[in-house]
Amino acid sequence: MQLYSYFRSSAAYRVRIALNLKGLSYEYLGVHLLKNGGEQLSESYRELNPTALVPTLIDGDVVLGQSMAIIEYLDETHPDPALLPADPVGRARVRAIAQTIACDTHPLNNLRVLKYLKRELKVDDAAKDAWYRHWVDLGLGAVETMLANSPATGKFCHGDTPGLADLCLVPQVYNARRLQCDLSAMPNVVRIDAACRELQAFDLAGPDKQPDTE
Repeated sequence: MQLYSYFRSSAAYRVRIALNLKGLSYEYLGVHLLKNGGEQLSESYRELNPTALVPTLIDGDVVLGQSMAIIEYLDETHPDPALLPADPVGRARVRAIAQTIACDTHPLNNLRVLKYLKRELKVDDAAKDAWYRHWVDLGLGAVETMLANSPATGKFCHGDTPGLADLCLVPQVYNARRLQCDLSAMPNVVRIDAACRELQAFDLAGPDKQPDTE
């Protein structure tokens, strides 16, 4: 397998965790999102992934973009350990937590959105950072409530085994801390993030452990 990745990309971070949890080896191919005008915008990369986003996974003849699709592909082709619960209600709950982060929160704070705010709308850095923190507070705040109000929450987002929701949570918390977001009202989010990062699969997927780390 080959993974086109950027060390600080939340979406790529999720996939790296999934690959590690599955015990799958892969070749890391760095795509710098800032250098050379953004390497993801090159014609050669766009031919591979028309969205011009990372990650992209290559598995033989299979070429996949979109982190959530990649993760579920990995879970279906390498089912042990499972990243989703066996029961329909549990799967729906885990997907709801994961998508609150991956679909509702992260896209609003993605690099291309922040660039548009600054370059096209002429938003200054203070306002851009306020935008970032606002959506993180709403998104992770909702996740905190989902975790706090459910007996299904355990050591991790769902029970005592890490899964899809945790793969999304940890990268978002990393970014929240990098932008100095206040997480003091989110004890479950903070606790589960800490429990995940104690695991080697999460630790080795961290931005500071990647070949293109700066």
